Amino acid sequence: MMNFLDRIIERLNQVLMIVAGAALFGIVLLTVGNIWLRLVWAPIKGSVELIGFFGALAAALALGFSQMKSAHIAVDALTLRFSKKTQNALKFLNALIGAVFFSVAGWQLIRWGNTLQRTGELTETLRIIYHPFVYAVAFGCFLIALVLAVEMLKATRPAPKDH
Repeated sequence: MMNFLDRIIERLNQVLMIVAGAALFGIVLLTVGNIWLRLVWAPIKGSVELIGFFGALAAALALGFSQMKSAHIAVDALTLRFSKKTQNALKFLNALIGAVFFSVAGWQLIRWGNTLQRTGELTETLRIIYHPFVYAVAFGCFLIALVLAVEMLKATRPAPKDH
């Protein structure tokens, strides 16, 4: 069961990583295009809004993948001195706190997205609706919470015995 769940989460995170990469590429294109157009004519209208949306997508949709691949900064000089049992207990506690935090953050983002949808909030320049981007960031939060929940389960498994 755990391998099946790992495969589903990994595939979903790979897809979201592609979307995050596309958003990052969009930021680069907009920024470079804006610089060049300022030199010869006028800046791209609404580029600040679009770069903000793309930045939120790039960051939020890459969270789960980064957690799965341990692509974040970790300082384990102290914890490596602990026993495997203590290390697993700390991994469990860390994953629990992270899962709760990102679940609450996702839930609050859904609530905020619902408010934005109900009020019909639009960006000032391009008149783009906000709520789909807020929901996408919430989805990224829920996905990293799921990754952390799986890590909690893995931390409770007995360590394999050396032969």
